[in-house]
Amino acid sequence: MCMDKDIYIIRHGETDYNNKRLVQGSGIDSDLNETGVMQAKAFFHHYQEVGFDKIYTSKLKRTHQSVRSFIDESLPWQQLEGLNEISWGHKEGRPLTSKDDEDYANMLIGWRSGDYHRKPKGGESPYEVQERQKKAWKYIMSNEHESKVLVCMHGRAIRILLCFLLGTELKDMDQFEHKNLCLYHLRYSDGRYEILKRSDVEHIKKYQALQVRKVG
Repeated sequence: MCMDKDIYIIRHGETDYNNKRLVQGSGIDSDLNETGVMQAKAFFHHYQEVGFDKIYTSKLKRTHQSVRSFIDESLPWQQLEGLNEISWGHKEGRPLTSKDDEDYANMLIGWRSGDYHRKPKGGESPYEVQERQKKAWKYIMSNEHESKVLVCMHGRAIRILLCFLLGTELKDMDQFEHKNLCLYHLRYSDGRYEILKRSDVEHIKKYQALQVRKVG
C-alpha cells in the first residue's frame, strides 16, 4: 500500500496564448510570458521551504518554466507525457470562429451528458486523457519514498485528473476551477485523497503585495 503523500498540483503560469485567449492544448509548446514568469516566482517564493522530494511535469516547456526555480535548486525532476494537456486538435494555435464556439459548446454538452469519448477533430477525448493519466499517476504513486511531490500540468488536464483521484464522474469536471499558477494541495492517506487547498492563488497575491511594498 502506498505511504501517505502531500501532493501539490499546479497549473503552469500564463502564456501569450492564455492572454490572447487562444487554444494551446498539447500541440502548442509555448513559453511563459512576463506575467507567467512573475507567477512562477511567486509560487517559488511562497513554497520553496516545503521540501519537495521530486518534481513531475508534462513534456511541455510552459510547465518546466513554471518550476524552473525548484529545478535550479537541484531537486529531482521527471517529465511524463501522461501529464500533457488534452489535445484540442485543429482548434489549437489559432483564433476561434463562431463555428468553433458552437462546436465547443456542443462538445461540453456531450461531456456533461456522459459522452466522454467525444472529441474535437484531430484531438483527444476526456476518456483518452484520463487513461494516459492513470498510467502516469500509478508511476508517481509507486515511488513510496517521495512523501512530498510537486506536479505541474495544465488546466483541462487537472480537471480530468482530479475526477480520477477523487472518484468524481467526468461530467462534473468543470467544478474544479483553475487559474494560471493556481494550486491544488492534496493529501493522500488511508487510500483516499483529500483536497486541502483548492485553486489557490494566495501566493501570487502576497508576492504582488510584497513587490508593491518594495517599490513604495
